Amino acid sequence: MAMWNPWRGCKKYSEGCKFCYIHKGDFKRNLDTNNVIKTKDFYKPVEKLKNGEYKIKSGIVYLCFSTDFLIEDADKWRNECWEMIKERSDLNFLFLTKRIERFMNCIPDDWNDGYDNVIVCCTIENQKNADYRLSIFKSLPIKHKCITAQPLLENIQIEKYLDNIELVVVGGESDYNARPLNYDWVLNIRNQCQRQHTKFEFRQCGTHFIDDGKIYYLKTRDLCRLAKEKNINT
Repeated sequence: MAMWNPWRGCKKYSEGCKFCYIHKGDFKRNLDTNNVIKTKDFYKPVEKLKNGEYKIKSGIVYLCFSTDFLIEDADKWRNECWEMIKERSDLNFLFLTKRIERFMNCIPDDWNDGYDNVIVCCTIENQKNADYRLSIFKSLPIKHKCITAQPLLENIQIEKYLDNIELVVVGGESDYNARPLNYDWVLNIRNQCQRQHTKFEFRQCGTHFIDDGKIYYLKTRDLCRLAKEKNINT
């Protein structure tokens, strides 16, 4: 999967952002994460080799990995990104957002019922934000929709929002001060997805992981492996 970060920097937006590893890493490097700026990779999808071929080959492009594609600070740059996304119709662009309520104000004039090569993933972390964001998300004109519940902070019900959702991803928080992830919450979402025939992926355990009533402290490097070993993806 290729990465494309046309800008860097973000602002904490909701409860899930409390221990954001982007902010934490920037602090160590003496960078101000709240300062949203264009990067040298802004034109990465359309950059070409000397032979005229695109540098990025066909496949999935993870868009705005370290920020939010719908963040207000990038409004002046986003239209140019849409033009590049249209040009690279051979690529599938995937982005996560906590700002789904801004979506209709951020799409190009020819969006209509959505671009075939854009996957939008709405991020949630608790019931309050699930109800708010997913009630908006379900009615938006998007051809490929996913939900990411990461970090999952409590037991939530999302079954009524799963129509036309292609995938639900669940994961815990990775930080020394991470809030705990209860495996029962993960299984609850999986059960909801199974009833609605929605694909499910348990992406990572949490640093503080509750399983069968026991609390485990897990190392960051083991979080994804241990989640995979649960063998509950569908």
